Amino acid sequence: MKKIFAFLITLGMLASFSACGNSESPTEQTSAAETSAAVLTDNADTSETETESDKTEASETESEETAPAPEVQESKVLVAYFSATNTTEGVAERIANGLSADIYEIIPETPYTDADLDYHDNNSRTTIEMNDPDARPAISGSVENMEQYDIIFIGYPIWWGDAPRIVSTFMESYDFSGKTIVPFCTSGGSGIGSSGSNLEQLTNGAEWLSGRRLNGDDSQDTVMEWVNGLDLEIE
Repeated sequence: MKKIFAFLITLGMLASFSACGNSESPTEQTSAAETSAAVLTDNADTSETETESDKTEASETESEETAPAPEVQESKVLVAYFSATNTTEGVAERIANGLSADIYEIIPETPYTDADLDYHDNNSRTTIEMNDPDARPAISGSVENMEQYDIIFIGYPIWWGDAPRIVSTFMESYDFSGKTIVPFCTSGGSGIGSSGSNLEQLTNGAEWLSGRRLNGDDSQDTVMEWVNGLDLEIE
């Protein structure tokens, strides 16, 4: 009987040791599984984030490489002039040729005759006009699409120390706001004087540069040396 009892006790002890060695608490098993899953999830999220970031950077780089260069706005230039004896006309043509600019001649509706240009005659047409600050001789024709021009050269002879009144007519006929205006003149000896500033008073919102007297026989190089010295932004 004692032997049987001892045998049963031994079997019970063996069963207890086996259970302890092969079992793990449910809490520990769950924790390990969750930790493993979290690691896998983090790795997956990081991989996806890096992939999206790489795609974004690649897209931005490609856009920078393929984006067209910004266009440089080209300044449009007009050379307008009045020339009763063709002296100013020659200078205007040299400026227009040097800048590949458009050119426009201010032509009076009633042409000036030799008698009109006789400044020795107090009753000549030009004498009467120049003695009247409000005189505005009519112009034949007009500039088409004046708004397209950014820079305008305005040329004229000096009459009685000023620009001819027909040039005043021209300046009052258009809106020069935002434009750059460069006066130039020809004469038998007089300088440009206050003719440019007098014309400036007839416009609003334009930037006027200092003008210059040029000779009718000035070469292309001489004329363009002055023009290039103005530092105009012309492409």
